[in-house]
Amino acid sequence: MKKRILSFLLAAAMTAACLPLGAFAAEGADSAAEDPASIGIIGSADGPTQILVSDGTALPADSIDSAGATDVPVLIPETDAEDAAEGPQDPHSFTYVAFGDSIAAGVGLTNFVYNDADVFYDISPNFKGYSDECYVGYVADALGLDRDHAINLGLPALMTKDLLEMVRDGKMSQFNQPAGTYYSYPEFQDYIREADVISIEIGMNDAMVPFIVSIGNATNWKSEQLANTLVSGGYRDMSFSNFTKMVKQLFDIRLTAKETGDLFYALTTGASNVCSQAYTNVETYLPQVVDAIRAQNPDVQILLLGCYNPVPLMWTWSSFFNKYNRFVRQLAEDTGCTYVPIPRTKTANDGHPTIQGHKYIAQQIVDAIEEE
Repeated sequence: MKKRILSFLLAAAMTAACLPLGAFAAEGADSAAEDPASIGIIGSADGPTQILVSDGTALPADSIDSAGATDVPVLIPETDAEDAAEGPQDPHSFTYVAFGDSIAAGVGLTNFVYNDADVFYDISPNFKGYSDECYVGYVADALGLDRDHAINLGLPALMTKDLLEMVRDGKMSQFNQPAGTYYSYPEFQDYIREADVISIEIGMNDAMVPFIVSIGNATNWKSEQLANTLVSGGYRDMSFSNFTKMVKQLFDIRLTAKETGDLFYALTTGASNVCSQAYTNVETYLPQVVDAIRAQNPDVQILLLGCYNPVPLMWTWSSFFNKYNRFVRQLAEDTGCTYVPIPRTKTANDGHPTIQGHKYIAQQIVDAIEEE
């Protein structure tokens, strides 16, 4: 029985690594909280205590379903909206804009900033200061674009409905409690209007966020320490030493009979239900994302990226990603977008692309642009 539990937990652990969730963060980060203008997200899986947007304005309390959560900040970048509104100095310059979740943001790369104590993310380098090793950087290099004309708008833990609201309104309508995120960037729409090409990589978190939260709930969050280590990149390079540490953490999670049953359900029937709802979300919101972009920039080329499967040994997830990719391919055909498959993306043990994986995604994007 213990071997069976271990195998399920290993699968859960590897899946948990695919998502940068504030839900698993520990208490603290008081020093970051002292500067409200720099804090974009405060909250956890249990709910927020206070939400601040990038300009330091408090989110209205009536828009939050608060459950008395621990403060867990995720730093988000302050950008120069005036510069964004002015656009490139050369009006005929080519501009590429990337929308997406943690993959676009470069989570998992060697120079991505983690706070080890609290597992939050400093994504202030994004927009124009992103890593050269993320796929946006490689696209920029291949096309000869500077940082004013290759913009990275990737945001960790973003879900499809969140992206729709960011594109349509420049901000999320409310705190995403399961993901532990809230973003507000009115300048998103300036970048949309300037773009010649926009790529969209979104949808994984629609499944991963509720799945990881369900595992936490099933184990009464006994899995939190393991998830913190996974999320902060502690097991990204799976050496024998790291594997031994992970197995020890797994066995240290002592589950009751009820918790074991709840975990089994979360990994089987629960996962299937989560994937079904995730597909419905993508099917509902992604076409609206395309429409919202076209409403602001009718002439832009839109690239719809497919998904790679970070957990190919789990049938439920393989089914979801296959169905997702078929839908996105058909959506691209129906709406005049360009479908960009990325099935051979190389990933690390946290589920995020390796440097080689980012190079591959970039080449797929460049090839799609050059075909137009």
